[in-house]
Amino acid sequence: MTKEQAIEKIIFAMDVKSAHELERWGELLASHVGMFKIGKQLFTSMGPAAVELIQKRGGQIFLDLKYHDIPNTVAMATLEAARLGVKLCDLHAMGGYEMMSKTMEALDKEFSGEDRPKVLAITVLTSSNEETLRGIGVELSVPEMVVKLAKLAKSAGVDGVVASPHEVELIREACGKDFLIVTPGVRPSFSSTDDQKRIMTPGEAVKKGADYLVIGRPIAAAENPVKAAEMIVAEILGNQ
Repeated sequence: MTKEQAIEKIIFAMDVKSAHELERWGELLASHVGMFKIGKQLFTSMGPAAVELIQKRGGQIFLDLKYHDIPNTVAMATLEAARLGVKLCDLHAMGGYEMMSKTMEALDKEFSGEDRPKVLAITVLTSSNEETLRGIGVELSVPEMVVKLAKLAKSAGVDGVVASPHEVELIREACGKDFLIVTPGVRPSFSSTDDQKRIMTPGEAVKKGADYLVIGRPIAAAENPVKAAEMIVAEILGNQ
C-alpha cells in the first residue's frame, strides 16, 4: 500500500457548528484525508451548503445521515443525497430489505457506474453492546446481529456496511471481498477511547480488511491535526 492509498482510507468526521470552522478543516486537511464525513448536526445546521463548501476545496463527502423510514421516503431522500455529488451515503439496515432494495433501485435508475455514490447500511452502532441490543428486544450477540444485517444489506443490493472493526473479518467471510466495510470505532494508539465501546487501532482495522476508517476527535482535538493525520497514515502503513 502506498502513502496515497493509506490517506484515501481516512474519513475525517467533522463535529463543527459554523461555515468558518468547516472552511478551516477543508483547507487544512483536504490533502491529508480521503473524505470528510458530514453528519446530522452539521447537515441540520447548514444543509447542502456544507457539502458544497467542502467540494469546492477538493474534498470528497461521506454524507452520514443514517436514513431510516418507510421505503419510498428513504429512497427519495437518498436520491437527493446522490444528486449532491457525495461519494458515500448511508441508511439503517434495520429498516429492512424492502427499504434498502427500493433505495438501490431508485439510484440505479437515475445513475450509472461511477456517477452513483456508494450506499452503506448501518449495522450495530459502535456505542452499542449486547446490553444495548437486549434493551430493544434483540437476543443475538453483536457479531451475530452485525453479520445478519450485513447479509440482508448485500441481498438488497447495498454496496457495503458501517460496522465496528471487530466484525470486519466476519463480514468479509459472509459477504465477500468486494463488499465495502467502513469502520468507526477506530482510535490510533496515541488517542483516548472516548465513548466508543468496540474499538481498534487504524493499522489493525485495515489489516483485518476495512476499506475506510472514520476518525474524528483524534484528529480534531490534536494540537496539530495535520501531524495527527500523518501519524494515522504511518500506523496504517506500519501494520502491512
